Amino acid sequence: MNASKRISFQVLNLNSILGLRFISGPKRKYPINPDHWKDVPVHEFKQSKSAYKRLFAWGNAQTGALGIKGIVEKEVMCIRGPKRLSLGEKFEVITAAAGFGFSVVAVNSDNNVKLYGTGINTDSQIGYHAIREGHPMEIIYYHQPISLPFRNSNEAKILKLSTGRAHLMVLTNEGIFLLGNNAYGQCGRKIISNENYSKSNLINYIDRIDGNRIIDIECGQDHSMLITEEGSVYSCGWGADGQTGLGHFNNCSNFTKVKGDIDKEKITKLACRADFVLALNDKGEAFGWGNTEYGQMSLPSGDQQLATPTNINMLNKLGKIKSIASGGSFCLIATDQGEVFSWGYGVLGLGPNINLSKKPLKIPEVLFGRNDFQPDSKVIDLVCGVNYAAAVTNFGDMFIWGRNKSGCLGLGDDNDQYFPFKVSIGGRVEKVFCGFDHTLAVCKPFI
Repeated sequence: MNASKRISFQVLNLNSILGLRFISGPKRKYPINPDHWKDVPVHEFKQSKSAYKRLFAWGNAQTGALGIKGIVEKEVMCIRGPKRLSLGEKFEVITAAAGFGFSVVAVNSDNNVKLYGTGINTDSQIGYHAIREGHPMEIIYYHQPISLPFRNSNEAKILKLSTGRAHLMVLTNEGIFLLGNNAYGQCGRKIISNENYSKSNLINYIDRIDGNRIIDIECGQDHSMLITEEGSVYSCGWGADGQTGLGHFNNCSNFTKVKGDIDKEKITKLACRADFVLALNDKGEAFGWGNTEYGQMSLPSGDQQLATPTNINMLNKLGKIKSIASGGSFCLIATDQGEVFSWGYGVLGLGPNINLSKKPLKIPEVLFGRNDFQPDSKVIDLVCGVNYAAAVTNFGDMFIWGRNKSGCLGLGDDNDQYFPFKVSIGGRVEKVFCGFDHTLAVCKPFI
């Protein structure tokens, strides 16, 4: 364009903002009114309470597990970065869980609706929902309330959620509730031949186990486990790989005490995303059982299934263990010093050339944000999806790595990530929940 024909505008300077000048061009004049802001409409949005936490979701959008309105109509296949959910603005989020294509979120409420679910619901794993009688919805795209039969809804509180492939466990101060597929007894009730789970409105309730209060829960792919107040572990469900830890490879439809090397131990945490279980006791020692074909444990016999909990001596030499995580084919631990070790098969967080190790390998602390500017940064929590993993630090930072199916890593692309990489998210991460191809995170606001 010829310079003589160009239209030049003066840059809006401080004087024009104050109303002392005006923006001019060759043909038009735009006078500035210093009181123009008084004429601008003001929109007031409802603010969430200061105690409310932010809820984020990302990954596969087609299953409905993200619960984000509008993306299905726009045929959005996946969300590749953390998306803040409005559910966290309406309610005080307590905790959440990411299953195989579905999500559940617990909120603080004074009625019996303290739980919301969205996503795949072929087995009523997030409750029975139907447009009309006899026609249950197999996919739910937005969070729907799930009513639980509390004894006292005003005082009942959800403490933890855990999800399997198609079943859900809910830990409350009244006991546990189990719903969804029970084909292998994973809901802790009698197996009914040819039971139609899509039309099931059955919720199994267990208040205590052997007279003891239940303090923690954990779902594998098709089995369930719990910890009592005395530190004992009970399990039920699919046992073909020994993942129930009951000394056999059969299915079990009622919660039965797990013995082996943990029989006299006080277990404080369980970790299982598929069919290998890690357990942690109050001394910081780790135990394992289940499917070991990917090197999660080396057995003298060469067997690939272990049905009895066994002390993992190679881990106890690394220091006192504070956090454990078990994915589909690999495991992670974090020590009280914040050191992270990885082993098994898959993306182990040590680059593209290391995908198999039967011994724990240390992931350098610098990859989790420890440097001269943050010398006190350390990993305090580890979580595994089926093929990926996440770590949370004491500063509320989240690092993630692994197979990036449907953008579940939240890094803005579809590429696999071979080293831990920090996720850009609008809050200090308190807890992350990894599923099969989607992820949830509960965060505190920065301010």
